[in-house]
Amino acid sequence: MESINAAQDEIIEEFSGFDDWMDKYSLIIELGNSLAPIKDEYKVPEYLIEGCQSRVWLYAQLTEDNKVVFQADSDAIIVKGIIALLIKVLSGHTPNEILDSELYFIDDIGLKEHLSPTRSNGLLSMVKQMRMYALAFKSKIEV
Repeated sequence: MESINAAQDEIIEEFSGFDDWMDKYSLIIELGNSLAPIKDEYKVPEYLIEGCQSRVWLYAQLTEDNKVVFQADSDAIIVKGIIALLIKVLSGHTPNEILDSELYFIDDIGLKEHLSPTRSNGLLSMVKQMRMYALAFKSKIEV
């Protein structure tokens, strides 16, 4: 598995091929469409992310080798693409790697400045929720 920064660099590289934001949105939508569907049992209020205007479900589990694996879905196509980007970067890493990571790709691809304020808040909520899962798993491991 590549490092978190390598995954971010790959995303930055992928987005740098587009000058037009409509093309970048198309790429984000494509990523969202390629996100594996999550089981209906995870599409319950317990897994909804607070602070998102759209509905976003995020489920995380800790593997036997102490890696956090995320699954998510959203009822909004752009948001689904955004969570797909976050999963691409953070899923499959240890809680410490997730907690210690700086998600610079969000600014580097210009995502934050091209999102509406409500979507930006939603993005921050998604990142926060992923870090909360990592923190919870970290405390389980260290017991």
